[in-house]
Amino acid sequence: MRYDLDDLRLFLHILTEGSITGGARRMHLSLPSASGRVRSLEHQAGVALLVRGRRGVRPTPAGTTLARHARDVLDRTARLESAVASYTRPPAAPLILLGGGSAMHRLVPQALISFLRAHPDADVTAAESRTPQTERKLADGEADLGIVLDDEAGGFGLRTEPLGDDSLVVIGQAGGILAGRTALPYHEAAEHPLVGLEPDSSLRRWIEKHLGPHAPAVRYRTTVTNLGVLISLAAAGVGLAVVPRRAIDPRQSLEVCELQERWARRRHLLAWGVTNHATSAAAETLAEHLRQASRSEPSDRHTPGDDLRRLPFRDE
Repeated sequence: MRYDLDDLRLFLHILTEGSITGGARRMHLSLPSASGRVRSLEHQAGVALLVRGRRGVRPTPAGTTLARHARDVLDRTARLESAVASYTRPPAAPLILLGGGSAMHRLVPQALISFLRAHPDADVTAAESRTPQTERKLADGEADLGIVLDDEAGGFGLRTEPLGDDSLVVIGQAGGILAGRTALPYHEAAEHPLVGLEPDSSLRRWIEKHLGPHAPAVRYRTTVTNLGVLISLAAAGVGLAVVPRRAIDPRQSLEVCELQERWARRRHLLAWGVTNHATSAAAETLAEHLRQASRSEPSDRHTPGDDLRRLPFRDE
């Protein structure tokens, strides 16, 4: 049994419009031609697919089943055509997306998964970069999108928009020395052994920049390159760690405390580069996936007492 793809498309349009006339219009067919195609489809299936009435049509149980499978067939056909077509046209230049270590830990991977799955012809180069370097590359046209920190952004006059919270918190083993605490200053956290990121990481530099010359002496039991590893070490009781709140998996058992310093209250901005027309549409689509990923991220892990102890953001 063979089904014509245009007949399947017509059948789905008819169900969407609720009439053969409406389906014919969407397929740019005459009504007699569309009616003939439907009768041929029913003859081939060997069963009635539509219930015809004075107010339109509705699917029979067989028609409902056909519609469900037709959507799947047409979706797979579109993917097949796209995959084959990618070999017949020159590939587009990859989008360049830059962001700090915090954004690269959960936000960017989540957005890339959804974007790349939905757009098999598009490629993205994602790289870690501190806010000043990111803004410079965006202004020079060397990148399409960047995720920057609001406290450091604004020096290049780029188009930006709020993307989400990136505040820092102190984490430790569940039931450990942070148990029962909801907030503490950094110098108190530094009295305990810490685990941290390597000195050249964007987060480590951010912390040290704001602590300044009067930073307390810190004992780092170990330093690592990956936020996921750092959080696992803190959860295992190796030491306390300062991490972005949104980097924490809400399913992980941890003690989480606010940092009382105002410099710990950060926000991500989505910044736009000076791109050409060919990449602007793709960049806008990727930006929407970043927005959706930011909205779905559990950036506000709630602990008892947070409502009373939480400090305002700078612009509140």
